[in-house]
Amino acid sequence: MNASRVLALEALRRIEDEGAYANLLLPTLLAECDLSGPDRRFVTELVYGSTRMRRACDALVDRFVSAPPDATTRRLLRLGAYQLAFAGVPSHAAVSETVDCAPRRTRGFVNAVLRRVASTPMKWPDDATRLSYPDWIHRRILDELGDEDGNATLERMNEAPPVSTRIDGYVQDLASQWVAAAVGCRSGETILDLCAGPGGKATAMATSGALVIGADRSLARAGLVRGNAERLARRVPVVTADGARPPFLEGSFDRVLVDAPCSGLGALRRRADARWRIAESDVSELATLQSALIAGATRLVRPGGVLVYSVCTLTAAESIEHGFPDDFEPVSAGGDDALPPLEGPWRSYGPGHRLLPHESDTDGMVLLRYRRGS
Repeated sequence: MNASRVLALEALRRIEDEGAYANLLLPTLLAECDLSGPDRRFVTELVYGSTRMRRACDALVDRFVSAPPDATTRRLLRLGAYQLAFAGVPSHAAVSETVDCAPRRTRGFVNAVLRRVASTPMKWPDDATRLSYPDWIHRRILDELGDEDGNATLERMNEAPPVSTRIDGYVQDLASQWVAAAVGCRSGETILDLCAGPGGKATAMATSGALVIGADRSLARAGLVRGNAERLARRVPVVTADGARPPFLEGSFDRVLVDAPCSGLGALRRRADARWRIAESDVSELATLQSALIAGATRLVRPGGVLVYSVCTLTAAESIEHGFPDDFEPVSAGGDDALPPLEGPWRSYGPGHRLLPHESDTDGMVLLRYRRGS
């Protein structure tokens, strides 16, 4: 029996049946096994890929299934369909190795269905199924970006993300690195990262020589900030605090970054299972939280200071539809005397800027930069 596929099936069982997060679970499972490097990479592709493409895999299979299979059989069929349609595994290996993982009572059924999948061309019922997204996400992204950019973005978010590593060894998507740089921190300034966990942007900003304070409402995430700062030898004092009611004096910071909790609709390729966890109602609920964070942050910016707001999503409701006080003026991509020009292929988007994954090969991101009047 193929150990890689067995491990992949166990990971998928825990993701689908127990609600485990793929990006947290898989590294733990791989650390506990003795698979070779190529086999580890194969497991990673099987788990992330078949999780992303779950809806498409089900559509490939369901043409040949008359009644819903049990959860174990469904998982095997998805895994086999992913190998056949998306992973480039030769048909004979995809079918036979997957069948070998099946309980004896269902091997004949799994074998028959996967052979049909392998030999029958697919006519997709719609793009949401082909691209393997819930209908509401597909519709929302096309409404936000238009058909051409929307479908291109959804296609790109079905690919494995590149690994970007900073000079200090911290692994961080380029979009997040560009956001940290866009804050424009300067030596001697006092900076607040209001939603700092896990600490990537805070530790990047601390290289400027500014005093960066990391705050997060979650004790666990605050601990991640502290741990990353210590590992990278960065001076980042950490506070556990509610960003909507921050415990700081008014006007006490030169710059405040609000990297707000969001729906993550721009980072779906990095979070394989997120598309199946997010509900459409989450967008409006998160927008309410974001508004409260903005209200808490704006009062902390000194006159003449800077507020930067970012989200790894693509929706207007979570970004440009937020209101800012009248004494806060947006800053262009070219920057001003307090802010540097933006790095990366940002598009103008309302009063701010937006990254599209198919253009930047990064997470999708919206960035708003404001200067407070003196």
